[in-house]
Amino acid sequence: MYGLILAGGSGSRLWPLSRELYPKQLLNLQSEDSLLQNTYKRLSSLIDDDSIIALTGVKHVSSVKAQLSKLSSSVRVLSEPISRNTAPAIAVAVKNILDKGKDDVILVVPSDHLIKNTDKFISTVKKGEVLANKGYLVTFGVQPSYPETGYGYINVSDISVESGFKVNKFVEKPDYELAEKYFKSGKYFWNAGIFMFKASVFMEELKKNSPEIYSLLYKFDFTQSDEIKYLDFELMPNISIDYAVMEKSDKIALVKLESDWNDLGSWASIYDTEKKDENGNVLVGHVIDLESKNSLVYSSSKLCATIGLEDIVLIETEDAVLACRKDRTQDVKKVYDILKQQNDNTHLVHKTVFRPWGFYTVLAQGEGFLTKMIQVNPGQKLSVQSHNFRSEHWVVLKGTAKVVLEGKDYILSPGNSIDIPLKAIHSLQNPYKEPIQIIEVQLGDPLIEEDIIRYEDMYGRV
Repeated sequence: MYGLILAGGSGSRLWPLSRELYPKQLLNLQSEDSLLQNTYKRLSSLIDDDSIIALTGVKHVSSVKAQLSKLSSSVRVLSEPISRNTAPAIAVAVKNILDKGKDDVILVVPSDHLIKNTDKFISTVKKGEVLANKGYLVTFGVQPSYPETGYGYINVSDISVESGFKVNKFVEKPDYELAEKYFKSGKYFWNAGIFMFKASVFMEELKKNSPEIYSLLYKFDFTQSDEIKYLDFELMPNISIDYAVMEKSDKIALVKLESDWNDLGSWASIYDTEKKDENGNVLVGHVIDLESKNSLVYSSSKLCATIGLEDIVLIETEDAVLACRKDRTQDVKKVYDILKQQNDNTHLVHKTVFRPWGFYTVLAQGEGFLTKMIQVNPGQKLSVQSHNFRSEHWVVLKGTAKVVLEGKDYILSPGNSIDIPLKAIHSLQNPYKEPIQIIEVQLGDPLIEEDIIRYEDMYGRV
């Protein structure tokens, strides 16, 4: 069996904690590990490491590689050069597997789901595997526990197939009245976005139902390389796997997901999964509350004092605060979209960004300059890299820094500084026992994180 982890989403409904360059699947929301890492661990209890593939966008590939490299040295990561939704992404990954000479069953899972009961998840997957081997495209449905308007639904017939049901139709997110009707009927499941099929069966159904995607796949040859070429992938339509294949095929079977499940798609769902205090509140971080009820208050950096709130969500980060009624958390995406339209970086990245080597905090930025405080933890180092559009000036604040610049080593103490010219090959390293902190001043245009050419990297991001 192969496992395909879809790790390219933006997590816009969990803004301001989730950002475009560091979305929810990379966040540690429910444990010490990220949702992505927990997804990988769940699959690795069922599938060999070298048969697990993570599929993500070019903006997230470095972070995905860094997180998964902590768990295994043999995980493969495919990088989409441009976002084209789930159908082209899955199709290219299936083509990759077939080009390696494998026609195995493939389990496709999102990277941002919360599933705690791994044993029941595995037993459900094994039921799906039986149907997949018999030529079905298997989808996994969640029995609704209330009339949710934020999920798509799947309607099943009375005809059973092995341990599943034949699917009548997929239904878009309903309004509350319709969701209540679906909930009471017992014939509708939440669409968990988890799928399973044999590679060759998927290709047959893709050819029949989405010939445009199928014909474009012949431009990709993965026998020698895993590279997904931009000019070819750009031609793909922007369409989900539901629209492209699942809603059109007559080979769909649904297996009821026996484990717990939450897609953590909104702050309301985060509230639902967290332990409450005696007043029904979830209080995270530095929070002082008086007489609030059934509310979620999350503080990441500042003291949040709340009095007499009820059914409210309040989320504080370094550079943004969200406050809304708990029943309006699906609308957070609208705020995110407005920020994106306005080119406001608050949708894009946090002021403090964590990396496998430590973290950096943006202190100030303006036209042609950007200032950061960078911390490199003991025994860690940044990649050997260069920049096409910016020069850098580093001043050591704390600790002892080893700087490799154009093949020469420099040992810098607090107060020492060094210039990193445009296009110079360099690395900041900490082989010592204490963390180091530096001030970095970038000069150039554009000043973007993507302006990094990596030559060597201990976290597998090359």
